[in-house]
Amino acid sequence: MPRAEHEPDAFIPTRRTLLSRLRDLNDDTSWRDFFDTYWKLIYCTALKSGLSEADAEDVVQETILTISRKIQQFNYDPALGSFKGWLLHTTRWRILDHLRKRKPDAAAQPGPLHDPEAIEQIPGPESAHIEAVWDAEWQRNLMDAAVQRVKRQVNPKHYQVFELYVLKAWPAGKVAKTLGVNLAQVHLIKHRVGNLIKKEVKRLQASGV
Repeated sequence: MPRAEHEPDAFIPTRRTLLSRLRDLNDDTSWRDFFDTYWKLIYCTALKSGLSEADAEDVVQETILTISRKIQQFNYDPALGSFKGWLLHTTRWRILDHLRKRKPDAAAQPGPLHDPEAIEQIPGPESAHIEAVWDAEWQRNLMDAAVQRVKRQVNPKHYQVFELYVLKAWPAGKVAKTLGVNLAQVHLIKHRVGNLIKKEVKRLQASGV
């Protein structure tokens, strides 16, 4: 599975302008941006839903292909639902289809898993689990994007203090000694960088669709 070329900005909710550009199937740059933004979200959700790495990669490819076929029909309207929700439904359908194929009696049980229009009617814990995993992955990746954006904005040493103390859970004393700062600075930097990250998360949530 290829890795995102623009890792620091990965998983940022797609902007309305990008969705607009995706309607041009020959716009390779926009489709690459879309893939780089969402492939890992789809892949991790499939993996944590019980699929193998190979099946999870297939889910990514199948989901992206489905989006490319259906993008002309998607109209952004917050009152009707978000693109995030539409992408979830498409991904969930593909994951459930793969889970169904693994069951011994799958061939004898045709049903809504092959009908994207019926995805909302799929019952059972598997579907609920996939949605829970999706929401967790979305929030985690949103936080990752916010952290990476703030990293580029603040003093490198300040980010290093935050990274060691908060992200890597080093004791404050060890951070202070290692980086040559005092304990008060460690706590102050944690507070300032943490607030910047919270603001960035809210900004990304507000800009998503």
